[in-house]
Amino acid sequence: MFFYFKYHFNKLLIALFFILISCQLQESTRNHGILFLENRSDKIVINTSNKNDVINIIGEPHSKSFNNENTWIYVERILIKGKYHKLGRHSLKTNNVLVLDFNKYGVLSGKKLFDKKDISKISFSTKETENELAKKSFVVTFLQSVKSKMYGN
Repeated sequence: MFFYFKYHFNKLLIALFFILISCQLQESTRNHGILFLENRSDKIVINTSNKNDVINIIGEPHSKSFNNENTWIYVERILIKGKYHKLGRHSLKTNNVLVLDFNKYGVLSGKKLFDKKDISKISFSTKETENELAKKSFVVTFLQSVKSKMYGN
């Protein structure tokens, strides 16, 4: 009736192995935006769906175009936990962007879905815009430098 550790060590290791293996049944993800954006965009039909249909199926847009209020943008981004060789850093699983164009009557006239491969092909400008409002005055920079010299920050 005594439990001898050395005789049951292998059985305990196997039981511990199966317990630890089944700890994580689903991969840990970090979601941003609207989930299953590609499936939801398939439900929207060009020239028949209107703005109310889109709001019912997908929801409110994340952003609207600066130049045109009739261009709506939806985003889906899913990050997964990296493997051991990535030291647990998050890696990008899906990155979808849906751009919807409406005509002046509110009926859907165009639909574009960009996935991770399409977005990597887009070239962006490397120019930076100077912001005159964010520049600090001479007095502010002088007082910050005095403060850093006094307190060592």
